[in-house]
Amino acid sequence: MLLTKASEYALLSLILISKEDDPVDVDTLSKKLNISKSFLAKILQSLARQEILISYKGAKGGFKLSKEPEEISVKDVIEFAEKKAPTVFECSPAKNLCKTQKAETCQIWPFLNRLQMKIDNFLDEISLKDIM
Repeated sequence: MLLTKASEYALLSLILISKEDDPVDVDTLSKKLNISKSFLAKILQSLARQEILISYKGAKGGFKLSKEPEEISVKDVIEFAEKKAPTVFECSPAKNLCKTQKAETCQIWPFLNRLQMKIDNFLDEISLKDIM
């Protein structure tokens, strides 16, 4: 499973945002986390589009959680930050995603699919609050 910096930054940002009463702006977050402001802004806008965050405009603008931390699953955060479901291998969710001609006779797909289901369940059960 490939988790990129987008997932890491999303989770770290959500933790910081959850600890504040007022909206937190991208500038503040990028400085605290020492990461690119433009990259972080894209991640946070994606999370706002998916209704994990509420985006406020203006001088006192920034981001706030739209839900309580225990209502936000790590799987959702990763999926929205990466803009795709976290997968063990490209073909693990479905055989038809296999890019080889041996998909129908693949000996390891059942194992990969079981592993994928366990990872999905595990990530679904972990909330933002759990990792705080």
